[in-house]
Amino acid sequence: MKSIVIREIKSFFGSPIGYLVIAVFLIGNGLFLWVFEGEYNILNSGFADLSPFFSLAPWILIFLIPAVTMRSFSDEKKQGTLELLLTKPLSIWQIASGKFLGSVLLIVMAIVPTLIYVWVISDLGIPVGNIDMGSTMGSYFGLLFLIAAYSAIGIFTSTLSENQIVAFIVSVFLCFFFYFGFESLGAIVPSFQGLISAFGMQDHFRSMGRGVIDTRDVVYFASITILFLSFTVYNLKSIKS
Repeated sequence: MKSIVIREIKSFFGSPIGYLVIAVFLIGNGLFLWVFEGEYNILNSGFADLSPFFSLAPWILIFLIPAVTMRSFSDEKKQGTLELLLTKPLSIWQIASGKFLGSVLLIVMAIVPTLIYVWVISDLGIPVGNIDMGSTMGSYFGLLFLIAAYSAIGIFTSTLSENQIVAFIVSVFLCFFFYFGFESLGAIVPSFQGLISAFGMQDHFRSMGRGVIDTRDVVYFASITILFLSFTVYNLKSIKS
């Protein structure tokens, strides 16, 4: 599996994709958080916290992660190398996990530089250091789980077609639905709003953002990730047979 992960990382940075992903994420967030006027502008919010970043990041990742994962198996199918990959002395779970971890690591590389925001906001706070570190670290922890879930969905959709655009569109739709869809459905049925919203990622991501890591939130994201990786393995097995 290690060889698959290394292969994925090398392929990302052997072309402009890896650098482009990191640049788009950092520049996009930077412009909305520090330059553009609006609800996400930290300087105009009057509060020394990173909540605007954690509200914006899921939106950007909904498009960015599918752009990274869409080529994982679609490209292998198109080039006719998928069958060769499946004959390697690795289990299908290892192949899927290797592709998954490669994508997750790339996005994490894009997230790491944003830690400087914590230092900047802490320094701007009155008094200096006036920032809720528990909430901030909880949100970062939740963001890692969100990245894993999005990546698992993206890896799965890349097995559905050799057309990368199709994989991208389906992945964006599923990520959007799992993050925002259940919240919207809950609003339609107010009497069951809490129950329906609990099936969505947004509810659990917000819960982690409060600074308390609840086992239910961890289990939820782990379940979504494993579920879509299982779908990926099932599709690959059907291709292999």
